Amino acid sequence: MTSESTNHSLLVLAAGLGTRYGGLKQMEPVGPSGETLMDYSVFDAKRAGFSRVVFLIREEMRSAFEEQVGSKYEGIMEVAYAYQDKFDLPAGFSFPEGRERPWGTGHAVWAAREALADGPFAVINADDYYGAETFSELISAFSPDSGAETPLTCAMIGFRLRETLSEHGAVSRGICVSENGFLQSVEEWTRIGSDPPVGFDASGEQRSLTGEEVTSMNVWAFSPRIFPLLEREFIDFLAKLEDPLTSEFYLPAAVDGWIRSGLARVVVRSASCSWMGVTYKEDRPRVMESIARLVGEGKYPSPLR
Repeated sequence: MTSESTNHSLLVLAAGLGTRYGGLKQMEPVGPSGETLMDYSVFDAKRAGFSRVVFLIREEMRSAFEEQVGSKYEGIMEVAYAYQDKFDLPAGFSFPEGRERPWGTGHAVWAAREALADGPFAVINADDYYGAETFSELISAFSPDSGAETPLTCAMIGFRLRETLSEHGAVSRGICVSENGFLQSVEEWTRIGSDPPVGFDASGEQRSLTGEEVTSMNVWAFSPRIFPLLEREFIDFLAKLEDPLTSEFYLPAAVDGWIRSGLARVVVRSASCSWMGVTYKEDRPRVMESIARLVGEGKYPSPLR
């Protein structure tokens, strides 16, 4: 995917509407000095060797986001922006009348195609904490890319499902099946409860889970060569659109399509640290306690910079 001298970019998916929590939840302070989860991710990424951060946001967020968020990082890393526009569709498709929501995480990454055309990149969510070791794993996951490799090699960091659930409501997760270190399939499950872990698979059937499943939390290592593959899957999604008003194009579903078509293979690396996130506002106190503990252990300075 890259050489050692190549710069590595971090794509932060920050365009989410925060519909379960209200507002821009990725800007919610959780650190002792007002740091956000995104602050810790960028700090960890820089420390691991990433030199550039690209924030994927909505155009209407631009002024506030650049002032409140992006400006904090400009002296630390190269900062760039990409914009998720729900009207940005492949040629031949038009936006469905009456639809309000954006197209999902697959479309979000595709929307950043021009900003990420020149080198390898990793993808994370803005409102998740992945731990310092995760970013070191991502850097080491990038492998040399001749530009003609088939299938294309990508990588993901997998987390244990039980550690990603919320006590305060249901969540959606990408449930993975791997074999010999490679991803075999990833399926988007919705409405997963924590006790016991029961959710709805991609077909809408309610099923039980063990809690030990490898889970995608949208931590990926890619090369720019994924963008034609991503567009191919997006076109297929739009051509078979089940519900024009609500259907979403999930990044894990696109990756699953590449694997099934033999276009890509995905190395799975297990996370060596715990995931944290604020899916619901009731999750925040626990996250704040965990961050405070990490600061107390000397894992992070306070203030962060």
